[in-house]
Amino acid sequence: MTVSELATRLDLKVYTGEQSTRERCVSGCYIGDLLSLAMSKVQMDSAWITIQTNMNIVAVSSLADGACIIIADGFVPDDSTLEKAKEQEVIILGSELSAYDIAKKLAELGI
Repeated sequence: MTVSELATRLDLKVYTGEQSTRERCVSGCYIGDLLSLAMSKVQMDSAWITIQTNMNIVAVSSLADGACIIIADGFVPDDSTLEKAKEQEVIILGSELSAYDIAKKLAELGI
């Protein structure tokens, strides 16, 4: 499933990511808010679910080559995070749902 399809199916808000970058496939998921742990756990092409919104999430996702970041619980990234994500071509999505509910929906979709 592509990031675009995922965003549509889960009704996610798209904060960053050109249409072309949202065609990237999502093949897994990691949930966590501790950045140092996420650096070793987020895998290539996986969605990372977190409540973190600072610009360090962009660096972690970029290093791991993750498919996208999904910010849960209605948290909103600040402008500096969005600017850095655009520079690094990191896709940031958002949801009012909890991390658990997002992960449950991903599992139902086979991710």
